[in-house]
Amino acid sequence: MDEKLTFIYDGQCPFCNQFAELLELKSNIPSIEIKDARSFPVELPSSYDIDVEGALLIADDQMLSGANAINYICSKLKDPSDNLLKILAVIFQSSKRTRIIFPILIFSRRATLLFKGVPRKLITEE
Repeated sequence: MDEKLTFIYDGQCPFCNQFAELLELKSNIPSIEIKDARSFPVELPSSYDIDVEGALLIADDQMLSGANAINYICSKLKDPSDNLLKILAVIFQSSKRTRIIFPILIFSRRATLLFKGVPRKLITEE
């Protein structure tokens, strides 16, 4: 039986959007569900801040965030049908490389969202 994966990302981030779209259409990962945390009601753990930590991956009942989520999902990319995913799989299959590169990606993401005028706070408290 295939592992159930749920990838939660920030749909306002162009980088996250592109990655999520490629995962959904070209990753060849069976049973992956992609959710945009800004467009769909996604219940995130109260201690989790997607703006700071980045994407969230729920693998069965295990929750991985940020660099760990990207590293895990890239380790599942065995034969993606997209060249960019092939490159990302090679880069991010190494947890050491992922830990080094991921903070740069988060900084770039924040700068891009700031430039676009997207509010930092993803989910407002009611």
